[in-house]
Amino acid sequence: MVNLRSRVTRLGVLDIGSNTIHMLIVDAAPGARPDPEASTKSTVRLMQYVKDDGSIKKSGIEAILTAVDQCMELAEEYDITQLLAMATSAIKEAPNSNKILRKIEERIGQSVTVLSGTDEARLTFLAARRWYGWGAGRLLMLDIGGSSLEVAMGSDEEPTVALSAAAGACRITREYLPEGTASVDELEVVRKKVRRILEPMVDAFPKSKHPAHAVGTSKTFRSLARLAGAVLRQSGREDTWIMTREQLEDWIPRLAAIEPEQRVALPGITPERTMQIVGGGIVADEIMRSLNVHEVEICPWALREGAILRWLDQFGRTRLGF
Repeated sequence: MVNLRSRVTRLGVLDIGSNTIHMLIVDAAPGARPDPEASTKSTVRLMQYVKDDGSIKKSGIEAILTAVDQCMELAEEYDITQLLAMATSAIKEAPNSNKILRKIEERIGQSVTVLSGTDEARLTFLAARRWYGWGAGRLLMLDIGGSSLEVAMGSDEEPTVALSAAAGACRITREYLPEGTASVDELEVVRKKVRRILEPMVDAFPKSKHPAHAVGTSKTFRSLARLAGAVLRQSGREDTWIMTREQLEDWIPRLAAIEPEQRVALPGITPERTMQIVGGGIVADEIMRSLNVHEVEICPWALREGAILRWLDQFGRTRLGF
């Protein structure tokens, strides 16, 4: 019998996102489930440090580096043998991104892979496909980050469509919901603006193909489902959360009427998401509506797991040599 854990790599994934900077450490082995060994994260909210010209302020750079240092302390504690470092769209879009990336690379001692929106969509889709397996059929993956929304769909591990739009929860909140609260009329104005942002993505989406299963993979979807959805229990599978569009639409105006600092008392709303949850909810509702998705299931795996799985596919080896 081949022991799948016989060639384990202590792998660290440094995920420099627009909302959080996260280090996930796993014992990664080909063919084995990449269960977390340890993790740490810092909520940075890069969008709050963006200047009018799109560059990131000095205070924002300092916040990034402090968070990276915290992540690397955990990596050193666990004596990782491989580091995957990746940055997503918020840093990539900044005019001073090269300066920021150089500073990060000096801290960690290696290069940082800057992911495009399509890269993010493909990696996150891979994670969802591996979680649900081939039995899920044509899979639709929706992921709302801080800066962007990623959508991917396909029947295989490589999606046939992978798209990204500048409609992240932090971005929408910063640009259209700066106070965090809104009336019903104000919400409709924001909805119309989000629809315009999503229009190119929706137009590019294949109209003739419909998913057999739709999943949400981001913390935004998870928070919304814990607030508005329900637990799904199935024999032989881990419990998960599901959320219908009707449940979400019922909660959005109620959320928007509550002061952000008071939302932490609600189920699923963590302190780092109290401000942006309404913006994220609008994006979730509008993309589900535009793609005619009635219900989503929350997938526990997302971008970081996708990066681990891709690395194992490319560099992992079994004892049999293939």
